[in-house]
Formats: sequence, structure tokens, C-alpha cells
Amino acid sequence: MVARAVRAFADGFASVLLARYLKHLGFSGTQIGVLITATLLGSAALTLLAGLRLSRLGARPVLLGSCALMAATGFGFATVTWFWPLLLVGFIGTLNPSGGDVSLFLPTEQAALADLTDAPERPGRFAVYNVAAALSAAAGALASAVPERLAHSLDWSVVRTERLSFLIYVVTAVVAGAVYARMRASLPGPTLRRGLHRSRSVVIKLSLLFTLDSAGGGFALQSLLVLYLYVRFHLSPTATGATLAATGVLSAFSQLASPIIARRIGLVRTMVYTHLPANLFLVLAGVLPNVHAAIVFLLLRSALSQMDVPVRQALVMRLVDPDERAAAASVTNVPRSLGSAATPALAGALLDWSHFGWPLIFAGIAKATYDLLLLAQPLDRD
Repeated sequence: MVARAVRAFADGFASVLLARYLKHLGFSGTQIGVLITATLLGSAALTLLAGLRLSRLGARPVLLGSCALMAATGFGFATVTWFWPLLLVGFIGTLNPSGGDVSLFLPTEQAALADLTDAPERPGRFAVYNVAAALSAAAGALASAVPERLAHSLDWSVVRTERLSFLIYVVTAVVAGAVYARMRASLPGPTLRRGLHRSRSVVIKLSLLFTLDSAGGGFALQSLLVLYLYVRFHLSPTATGATLAATGVLSAFSQLASPIIARRIGLVRTMVYTHLPANLFLVLAGVLPNVHAAIVFLLLRSALSQMDVPVRQALVMRLVDPDERAAAASVTNVPRSLGSAATPALAGALLDWSHFGWPLIFAGIAKATYDLLLLAQPLDRD
């Protein structure tokens, strides 16, 4: 949990900084969307590798290797400014444009956390795990305005200051690595079966549904929200960082309520009944022409949109055998990365074509469709 929170600060910082920095480099909305897509595709490939192959090594070696890759990612973005090299660094690295966690850290951490927690306690444990990360990411988003202020005070180029700011990934990778080095938990040993076996069909079904949800979410990733608020309303970096920090705080604390709700109405119903209103608010944020109204509905959306996360993680861990957990976490999260990767380039192109909130509207419709399909599945009737 501590290491996740440390990493989340850098992710929250970079997710807000990324689109603005790339815009300052002269990249178009389409190029920014393509670069974001590359980071998500790379994350999907690495997440799948971690869950299906690397998990046999144990949690600690995988997480320490992930920290080394995270440091290399920060160094790459701090030294390279050309599009194609940045595209390569984004694909093979751990840069996170969403503000959440879509990386090879994810299946290893989730499986280890499930191994250390009894089933009734998992929704609450995952909620704390996600809340710690979300609050830290919100702090990172709030700090994203510092590079521009620092550039003005030191009389430096804003682009240069923003570029060097990506070294934060190097620092946080070192800190997270020091925490992981003290871990004693490991994933199931080599005597157990690896990969999916008994639960393969239900995991594949969930993965397909999660892909639709994430494809919708790819239209409204945090980096794209930054771009939308900038091109439509010309929102300042300070105001943007404060807005996204506030959304992160609301998202974080709302997750603490989801285990309580889940005990009353079940896991799936908790996911759907909190998610549907959030998607309506997202559509309204894209339709309304006033920046203050748009921000209000983004805040309302954030108060509900992440309540499904700890419940979803607990549901997946409940439906699979212990030795399937790393693979299940990987197989259900990889389609989420792939789905998210499918739409940012289109969202960027839409914002090049029109400053209207079409990406947010498409996101809300796709995610609401996922909610209704999930509710129809016979997964949770407790």
C-alpha cells in the first residue's frame, strides 16, 4: 500500500503534466492521443507478461524490476523531445496517462494483497489500497502546476522545466523499490498450477465487459480531460491541477463507502448503481458550455465513478482459485488497458476537429452500456 501510494504521486503528477507538456512541444491533439495509446498498449503487454509468466518468480523480484523500468521511463521523458523516440519510450515504459494504475505492478500487487487477506475483508482492504493511491495521485495532480511556476521564478523555459519534471519517476521508483525490497509476501509457489484453469470462462467474460468500460474511459483519461479543459475553456494549469486534485480526493474517499454498500446489496449491484449516475454526469460535463458547470459535473462524477474499483477487484479475486489470482488480475486488467488504448487517438482527433465535449459524451454512453450488460450477468446475487 505504501509503495502504491508513492508511485501514485508520480502518476498523478505526470498524467496532468503530460498533455500540457506535449502541447508545448508543438504536438497536435492526434499525436498526443497516439502517444497516450502507445503507453496504454505497452502497459497492457507488460501487465499480461507479469501476470502469466513473471508471477512464478515471486512478488518482490517482479516489483523491483518494475521499479527499474519506471526509473528508465522517467529518464527517457526527461531527455527526449522527438515524437517517435517518445512513442517508443511510452510503449516500453510505465508512464501512466490515466492517473490510475495500468502497469505491470498491478497484477502482482493485487494477487499478493489477496493472498494476505481473507475473502470477507477484501473489499475493505482493496478500498484502503485504492484510497491511499488516489489521495497520493490527487496530491501529484495538485503539484503539477509547480513546474510552470518554477520556470517563471527561475526565468527558465517552461518546456525545459516540464521536461525535467519527469525525473520524478526516477525518484519515486527508488523510494518504491526500497519499500518493495522489504516485502516478505510472495505469490503461490511453483507446486501450484499457474495461469487460468477452473475460472477461465468467467474471467474471459468479465474481461470482455471490462474492455467496453475501458474503451469508454479512454475517451476521458485524465490527460485528455486536461487537454479538453485547455482547448475549450483555456483553463490555467493551476486551476486544472486543483480541479483534478479535487476529483482525485473525491474518488478516493468515495471508495471507502463501497464495501459498506456491497455488504448490503452485493458486489455487482454496488458497481452498477454507483457507476451509472457517474456516466450521466460525465456526459453533462461535455455538453455544458460553462467551465464552472463542467467542473461541477466532473466533481460529481468523480464522487461516484471509482466506487466500483475495490468491489470489482474483490469480485475477481472471489471468483478464482488462489493460484489463478495473478493471472486473473492480469487477464482482467490487460483488456482494460487495451480498451483504454483504443480510443485516446480518436478523442484527440475529435478535439482537433471541434472543441465541443464529444469525447466525454462518447465515454459516458459506452460506460453506461457496460453497466447494463454487467448487471445482466449471473455473477453476484448475494
